[in-house]
Amino acid sequence: MRYFFAFLIKNHFFFLFLLLEILSFSFIIKHNRYQGSKIINATNQITGSVFTGANNVSDYFKLSAINRELSEEIAKLKTASFNKKNADNSMAPQPDTNYKFLCAKVVNNSTNRHSNYLMLDKGSNHGIEADMGVVSNKGIVGIVIGVSGNYCTVMSVIHKNAKISAKIKKNLQLVNLIWNESSYKKGTLTDIPTHIDLKKGDTIITSGFSFIFPEGIMIGTFENYKTEKGESLNSAVLNFSTDFNNLNYVYVIQNINKEEQIKLTKNSQHE
Repeated sequence: MRYFFAFLIKNHFFFLFLLLEILSFSFIIKHNRYQGSKIINATNQITGSVFTGANNVSDYFKLSAINRELSEEIAKLKTASFNKKNADNSMAPQPDTNYKFLCAKVVNNSTNRHSNYLMLDKGSNHGIEADMGVVSNKGIVGIVIGVSGNYCTVMSVIHKNAKISAKIKKNLQLVNLIWNESSYKKGTLTDIPTHIDLKKGDTIITSGFSFIFPEGIMIGTFENYKTEKGESLNSAVLNFSTDFNNLNYVYVIQNINKEEQIKLTKNSQHE
């Protein structure tokens, strides 16, 4: 306290000057309408800028919550879209009529390894199980391989052991997708019959011949052939539609009738 009073005594001329300035401005504002309005306008400009900046900061921190809400809505729309598409198409295969999309946030991700994984902020407490497919707004992402209460681990499509059943959209020819382990932007299509003619930009989608991914999920587009001598089937380079280096919110696909389908498949194999 002694130092505080010493500081006031030492700088009393400055504080006296500051007090007189404040009194002067108050008299000007009170008794001179023109000068007063100018000062008020200037003050409003400053305070308005401060409040605008504060609101911008606040809005920035609200973006995460807004993005979450939007992603949740997209998940509902995806679920409704798949159900409606197949309800309107009596020829559609049964496995494609019972999928639900669950929104999740990516909390960890790798793209520069031979074995790449993601971690999502949803787990068994939210209905997530192993062997569920994961997609983004742009296309396929990976497959859930490990689950805890509130998190799950996803084997990315850009993983050396990943293999996805796919097909060429324009002719429904079945092919397989693997990763070439060189770039997170490109994959490799295998088992392409030699009579199939692919053109640059042709779309590759999921086949639907699994209990993990519905039919028609975007995978990427054909770029060019990989010619290998002595092979009876061709392979090709694919440009992934998903940017694996820029994933924020994704969707875990829940096949509602998966257990029933697996049981039926096992019974038929034993016959």
